[in-house]
Amino acid sequence: MIERGWEKKIEPLTVRISTAVRITGLSRSRIYELIQSGDLDTVKVGRATLIQFQSLKALTASEATPN
Repeated sequence: MIERGWEKKIEPLTVRISTAVRITGLSRSRIYELIQSGDLDTVKVGRATLIQFQSLKALTASEATPN
């Protein structure tokens, strides 16, 4: 299979709650708290709640920098 350079750089637009838990190490409850507080942007597609990947990255980037 041929890999193209641009394919390695593609990030998902959204991720499911379970994926957000897995990649951040945060609990499912904490993810829902962050959604409720507005710290994570979500989209509803049918019954699925999807988290905007950029908001997840922004949250973890801001958590990584000391105040």
